[in-house]
Amino acid sequence: MSKVTVVGAGNVGATCANVLAHEDIFNEVVLIDIQGNMAKGKALDTWQQAPVDSYSTRLTGGDDYALTANSDIVVITAGVPRKPGMSRDDLIATNAKIVVSVTQNIMKYSKNPIIIVVSNPLDVMTYACWRASGLSDKRVLGMAGVLDTARYRAFLAEELNCSPKDIQAMLMGGHGDTMVPLPRYTTVSGIPVTELIRKDKLEAIIERTKFGGGELVNLMGTSAWYAPGAAAAQMAISIWKDEKRIVPACVRLNGQYKLKDIFVGAPVKLGRKGVQEIIKLRLKKDEQELLNKSAAAVQEIVDALNGMNLI
Repeated sequence: MSKVTVVGAGNVGATCANVLAHEDIFNEVVLIDIQGNMAKGKALDTWQQAPVDSYSTRLTGGDDYALTANSDIVVITAGVPRKPGMSRDDLIATNAKIVVSVTQNIMKYSKNPIIIVVSNPLDVMTYACWRASGLSDKRVLGMAGVLDTARYRAFLAEELNCSPKDIQAMLMGGHGDTMVPLPRYTTVSGIPVTELIRKDKLEAIIERTKFGGGELVNLMGTSAWYAPGAAAAQMAISIWKDEKRIVPACVRLNGQYKLKDIFVGAPVKLGRKGVQEIIKLRLKKDEQELLNKSAAAVQEIVDALNGMNLI
C-alpha cells in the first residue's frame, strides 16, 4: 500500500493531489484542510474524474488527521499569503504556527514519513517543519527549485522557440529574488544555452525567473498553483518510484558549499529514502558569493523565527 497526504486543499494542494492521482502509482491520496468539507469535496471531485482519465488512485478528504495514518509521503501546502498591512514577521509567525501544528499532527499518525514543504516563506518553513518533526534532515525537504527551474526553462523555450522538454537547468539558494540561477549548467539537448542565446537576453530571463511568482500575482491577483502543485507532485512521484532523479530542492546543508545548518536550495538526488545525496558542484567565486548572499537572507528570516520561540 502506498499513501500520500496533501495538507492544504487550496489551489496548490488540490492541484498537487490531482496530479498525484493521475500518475496512478499511489493506492491512496488524502487531502486535509481546516475547511474539511472543501477538502472532502475536492477529493470527491478528483475521484469522480478517475473513470474519465483512467486512474485507480482512491482519494479521500476532510479535517481529521486520523485519515493521514501511515502516510509514506506528506506534502504541506498550508499557509496564508502575505496580505496588505502584514509585516514580514507577521507572515513568518502566522505560517510557522500553521506548519508546526500541521507537522505535529502528521507525526501523531505516521512514524517516519517523508515531508515535502511548499508553504512560504519556503526555506524557513522547511526548517520549521524539520525542527517540529524530529525527523532526519534527509526526510524533510522543500519544493522551490523544481518550480523555479520550470519557470526558467519555460521562458527559455519561449525565447528559443523550442520544446521545454529539451531544456535542463540548475539553480541554488533561497526561494525568491536571491535565488542563484547557474547559466553554465543550463543546456538545450546537451548544447550550452550560452551558445544559443545572447548574454543580455539570458540575463533578462534570469531576472524574470527571480520574480516569476510576483509576475503571476500581478496578473491574477493571487499566487500561482498549476506549476507549484505539479512541481511538488513530481518530487513525491520521484521519491516513491525511487527514480534517483537529480533536482534542485531546499535541503539542510551541513558543510556542503561552505554553509552549515541552513535550509537552502541545492542539487539533490531523490529516492525512496528521501534525499539520497546532496550533489556537490564546483562553484566559481562569483557563484559562491551569490549563494552566500542568498543563504544570509534566509538566515535572517530563520533568526527572526527562532526569536519568536514558536518551535
